[in-house]
Amino acid sequence: MAASGISGVYLSVEDLLLLRGPAQHLNLHKQRPSQAIMGGQSRTRFRGRGMEFAEVRPYQPGDDIRTIDWRVTARTQSPYTKLFQEERERPVLVLVDQRSPMFFGSRHMMKSVYAAQLAAVIAWAAHKNGDRIGGLVVGDHEQEDLRAARGKPGLLRFFNALSSCNSKLTQPMPANDGLKLDAVLQQLNRVVRPGSQVFLISDFHDLDDACAEPLSLMAKRSDLVALQVYDPLEAQLPKRAWLRISNGKQQMTLDTQALQKGYQHSFSQHQQYLNHMCVNNRMVCAQAPVSASVEPLLQSLFHAKAHQSNLQMEVAHG
Repeated sequence: MAASGISGVYLSVEDLLLLRGPAQHLNLHKQRPSQAIMGGQSRTRFRGRGMEFAEVRPYQPGDDIRTIDWRVTARTQSPYTKLFQEERERPVLVLVDQRSPMFFGSRHMMKSVYAAQLAAVIAWAAHKNGDRIGGLVVGDHEQEDLRAARGKPGLLRFFNALSSCNSKLTQPMPANDGLKLDAVLQQLNRVVRPGSQVFLISDFHDLDDACAEPLSLMAKRSDLVALQVYDPLEAQLPKRAWLRISNGKQQMTLDTQALQKGYQHSFSQHQQYLNHMCVNNRMVCAQAPVSASVEPLLQSLFHAKAHQSNLQMEVAHG
């Protein structure tokens, strides 16, 4: 449900500031080891630049070149990097889709508003943990690239970008020459650092095979979560037989019973495609209907992520 004071159509910075409460009981860090560069409150098994040497492993794209073990590299003729045990901060990056197809809502609120609420609660939870928060806020023709920053200044910059982009939405039809998801993911890849925690909040309406490569690269270097925002009307048409719709100028009547099966099949296929891409990249994928309260949905998500991480660690050490 919408937080008190939020209209459901647009939201302000003040609305996002009010979402601090739902973040107080969320823990973003019950997951796999962090690989961030700065120290923080998350005790991890990251091996980076620190005081306690752990081991070496083959160099991976995105590793700090200062950690290369030149002796092992010379001996093996392949690049290797040193790994250290230390305490690390985990940067939290959030991609928030505020393009025109997100400006749709049948009863509860616009998808764009719900996506912004999810992003704000995640940002508040990261702030509570002392992490840096940044990401990408995406509109039809512009994107706000926010470098990860710590503290309230970083939060306010993030919230200002969200509110500004949200206020520009006017209709749900996608722009013909607008930004595409694959290009947005490629841009996000340029700012993701190894060990970052990345949340992708979108309806993924234009997810296609071109998104596979940037998602795969990002998933190898970060803890990646996809939150699929959708309106219940997108999943299922009303059960009444006839539905009159209008664009404000013209009207038409639809036989929903005749359309229902194909309509639901199309939505189901889209979800299966997203789930398939997430499974291939070991990403966590969660459905986020706008009818669901934000706090319970995120609590359930992070509980599931913690369980998944534990299983992966058991398999790795089994």
